[in-house]
Amino acid sequence: MVKLWNGEETQWKLTLCLDGKEGKLEAGEKPRQLLVCLGEKPETEAVRRSAAKAVLQVKSLGGRSVLMDAAPVVKVLGAEGLAALVQGSELALYRQENWKKEQSEENHPQLYLTGTEGTGEILAETIALDRWICFARDLVNRPGNKLTPIMLAEAVAGAVGELPVEVQVLDEKETRALGMEAFHAVGDSSANPPRLIVLRYRGGQEGDAPIALVGKGVCFDSGGYSLKTSMRGMKGDMAGGASVAAAILALAENRAAVNVTAVIPAVENRITPASFLPDDVIGSMSGKTIEIGSTDAEGRLILADAITYAIEKENACKVVDIATLTGAIGRMLGGAAAGVMANDDEFFARLQAAAEYTGEKFWRMPDYPEYKKLIESPVADLYNSSDGCGAITAGLFLGAFAGEIPWMHLDIAGTSHTWKQSPPYQPQGATGMGVATLYRLCRTFS
Repeated sequence: MVKLWNGEETQWKLTLCLDGKEGKLEAGEKPRQLLVCLGEKPETEAVRRSAAKAVLQVKSLGGRSVLMDAAPVVKVLGAEGLAALVQGSELALYRQENWKKEQSEENHPQLYLTGTEGTGEILAETIALDRWICFARDLVNRPGNKLTPIMLAEAVAGAVGELPVEVQVLDEKETRALGMEAFHAVGDSSANPPRLIVLRYRGGQEGDAPIALVGKGVCFDSGGYSLKTSMRGMKGDMAGGASVAAAILALAENRAAVNVTAVIPAVENRITPASFLPDDVIGSMSGKTIEIGSTDAEGRLILADAITYAIEKENACKVVDIATLTGAIGRMLGGAAAGVMANDDEFFARLQAAAEYTGEKFWRMPDYPEYKKLIESPVADLYNSSDGCGAITAGLFLGAFAGEIPWMHLDIAGTSHTWKQSPPYQPQGATGMGVATLYRLCRTFS
């Protein structure tokens, strides 16, 4: 964690140069100095990436402490530049949990900060947000046998601590009573029972309807009877659920003046005698019926019921769902951007503005009427698969359950884990994609 400098000696000093000169590494009298050139008109993402590269360089050279001078960045970019400097530095040093018998002591330099006068509020906010991004990464990196639906509910409830967040975990009897047949079609396929996790933060005006953040929580996805050819990485199919939990807890810690509800349908998609099958016709909490084309298109089923729950039971005025939903989005956009479906231009514009601040990238997909025909069924209201345009049709399927209220769907299947072009502040494994942007988006409604 970044700390304000108290005057003590440090091994390294990091200076971000804004005068166009090339940076260089100098080994001389203590402290050794690392100069990083950002050009004359740097963008915040350049600051975020450069800070990450710098602290990783210090770490590789065995540095135990580094003093970062934020003054040049604050002068040019203000509090936004400071946030980028802190976030790049902290997130770059994230380390995954492991279960090795012999735990090695990895060098982790202490980060000190100077030149932050007048930016104390944004500094505290960013440090808190970074901590929750790392919490989301921890959850997504955790193996399936160490994060069943019940374990996910316990981890999220335990993280709340003293924060002003109400936690409700609905068990299988309660969700079945609500008519959540789509949720149970998936959840009943495992010996580990499903859970619906609901988090409520009320920092805004009393009585104002909340924004709902709905996150897919498939703790492991085998594909069901539409069995996957490879299941490596499927422990992370709950990245959307981790993101919404982290975002609402960050909002609560920073006392954002907004009402937000997070809904996480947590299940495992496995194969048992009770598993649903291709060609089944199932119901849903909304009353809509669904023909099953693929049991590996399970995420949209649990999200459909969770969206309905957020609207009907939590009285949400807006809904954002986020999910590692389709392999198609990864093939389309790689790991550079998440796909978006939206039924409201103003709502999407707020997301784009939030993303410009956080550095996360989102690309809006089309919703032409021709695509909707691909999820029509002759025997049910909707078909849960399609013969093409998989990322688009998956989003349109969910949009059918959002109805007319402002809604967005974020498909992070390509961005929830690192790829070969990931920025240096995303170490190998889970990225925590969406936490910062969802946090920022909700804050715009403060």
